[in-house]
Amino acid sequence: MSTTTASPVLGVKPLGFPWETSDPFLFCAYHDDAYPKSNGKMGPATSLAGRDIGQDFSRKDGWSMYHGDAVPGFPAHPHRGFETVTIVRKGLIDHSDSLGAAARFGRGDVQWLTAGQGVVHAEMFPLLDAERDNPLELFQIWLNLPASSKMSPPHFTMLWSEQIPRRVTADGAGRKTEVAVIAGKLAGADAPLSPPPDSWAAQPESDVAIWTITMEPGARWTLPAASGKDTRRHLYFFKGKSAQVAGRDVQPPSVIELAADADVELVNGDGLGEFLLLQGRPLGEPVVQYGPFVMNTQAEIMQTMQEYRRTQFGGWPWPDSAPVHGTDPARFAKHPDGREERPEPVST
Repeated sequence: MSTTTASPVLGVKPLGFPWETSDPFLFCAYHDDAYPKSNGKMGPATSLAGRDIGQDFSRKDGWSMYHGDAVPGFPAHPHRGFETVTIVRKGLIDHSDSLGAAARFGRGDVQWLTAGQGVVHAEMFPLLDAERDNPLELFQIWLNLPASSKMSPPHFTMLWSEQIPRRVTADGAGRKTEVAVIAGKLAGADAPLSPPPDSWAAQPESDVAIWTITMEPGARWTLPAASGKDTRRHLYFFKGKSAQVAGRDVQPPSVIELAADADVELVNGDGLGEFLLLQGRPLGEPVVQYGPFVMNTQAEIMQTMQEYRRTQFGGWPWPDSAPVHGTDPARFAKHPDGREERPEPVST
C-alpha cells in the first residue's frame, strides 16, 4: 500500500510591486536602482528631464527619484501603528526623524523602526561616488504591531551588518548557501539579534523570521520547519535563473507560499540564486490602513489623522524635508537621547 505526502508548496505567484505578504506582515517593497555617478551634490549626474519629479517611480534608465527632487528618496512623511524593517544590500540611506535622531546606514545594515504612536521620518538615498555608478538595493518590510503596542513610544534599532548572524553551509558537492538571520533563530547561526521591545517579533510565540538566503549555482539546502503550527511562511525568489522548491520548478521573480510545519529542500539552478524568507504567526486582529497609518478601527484612523494635523507627531526639527548627512560615507546612528553608534567589526 502506498501513501502520498502533500507538497509543502501551497502556491506560487509572480511578484509585483509591492510584494504581497500575509499577517503579521503588511507588505514588502523591493528597490533595485542602478543610479549613475553623483553630481557632487548627492544627486544623479544626468538630466532629470522626462521624470515626474516628486512622484517618480518610473525606473527610467533603471532607477527612480521616488519623492525626491534633487536627491533620490522619500522626504519627511509620517507613520503610526506598525514597524518598518529596512534591509540595505547595496548603497546608503540617510535617516532623519521628528525625534531628532539621524543615521547613515547601508551595505548590509538593517534599521528596525517602531513607529508606534507616531513618528515622521525621511529616508534619502545619497549618491556619493562621482567616479562610478551608485547602485542601491534594499527591502523595506512593513510589520504590523499588535493592538496593545500600537501606541508604544517610537523607537529605532540599528542592526549593523557586522553583527547580523549568518550561517554558511555546503552541500555534498561543496556548493554553498549563506543565510543572514535578521529576525528569528536558525540552528548553526550566532545568537539571534533582539527586535525592538514593543515588536510582535519580540514575543517568543510570534515565530517571526526574516532571512535572506543566497545560494551558489546548483546548491542544495533544506529550509527547516518553523516552530509554530499556525505560522504563515512565504519565500520570495527575487534573483536567479531557476530553482526547485520541494521538487517544484519555479522561476523568478515569484513568491512561494509554504506550509510552515515541513522542512523544504531548495535546489538552485544555474547562476546565483537569492531569496527572502518572511514568516510569522498571524496577529489575527483587524487591519485598517490609510496610507502610512495602520490601526485596528476606522475611528482610530480618524483620530490619527486629526492628531497628525494638530501635532505633526512632534514637529520637524530639520532645516528641510529631505536632509542628507554630508559626503563622508562612514555609517553612524545618533539616537534621540544623544547616544551615538558606529559599527565595529565582530571579533573572531
